[in-house]
Amino acid sequence: MMIVALLLGSVLYTLSAQLGQRTIEETRSRLETARELLLSYAIVKGRLPCPASTTTNGDESPAGGGACSDYYTGFLPAKAIGLQPTDAFGYALDAYGNRIRYAVSSVGPANHFTTAASLKANGITTSPNDLLICATSSAITLVPPPPSCGGLALSVTNQNIVAAVVWSQGKNFATIGAGGSDEAANNKIRLPVAQNNHPVFVFHTPVPAGAANGEFDDYLVWITVGELYSRLISAGVLP
Repeated sequence: MMIVALLLGSVLYTLSAQLGQRTIEETRSRLETARELLLSYAIVKGRLPCPASTTTNGDESPAGGGACSDYYTGFLPAKAIGLQPTDAFGYALDAYGNRIRYAVSSVGPANHFTTAASLKANGITTSPNDLLICATSSAITLVPPPPSCGGLALSVTNQNIVAAVVWSQGKNFATIGAGGSDEAANNKIRLPVAQNNHPVFVFHTPVPAGAANGEFDDYLVWITVGELYSRLISAGVLP
């Protein structure tokens, strides 16, 4: 019986590990699909959509873009871009059943990346200066602006490159810690609370529970300015 129990435990552990890996891969696939749909949306509409809010049932807020209701802490506008699956309220889900998040640059003039007229008029002359993706949250500074990853915190990418970010908060989204943890940055938790609507994100390889800076199982993808402009130029949206 002991041998049977050991064998059964080994099988269950293997199955659990395989299911966990499949969930991770499916989440990454959904984020990549979302990224492509956002680029397709930009080609059709001439702009990126605004994030969905908690009251728009998976649609962008406001409808028609322009000055977004929430640039950095909103949700993927699944209804606007046509992404499935969604929950009962219309919000796109990752493979863990959690709502997929989305942020877009608020750079001017006139909310450039979410306003078709601005993109058309200003073309490729405008770059964002707000969205920032860091390798750790340990040295993030928000004030005075612009935000920074800190002198010792290497940036995965930097300002003037990222136009939009799509991310999953992973399996442990409900137990994300506050303060300086890496996941707290992506959950937009920041002390003082007045800084919670911030444009800084953290992305690095997964870290198990018990690590010095906390568990990390978030996954991010982003749209660079160069890629966005290239797609729009190829489609004839921009000269």
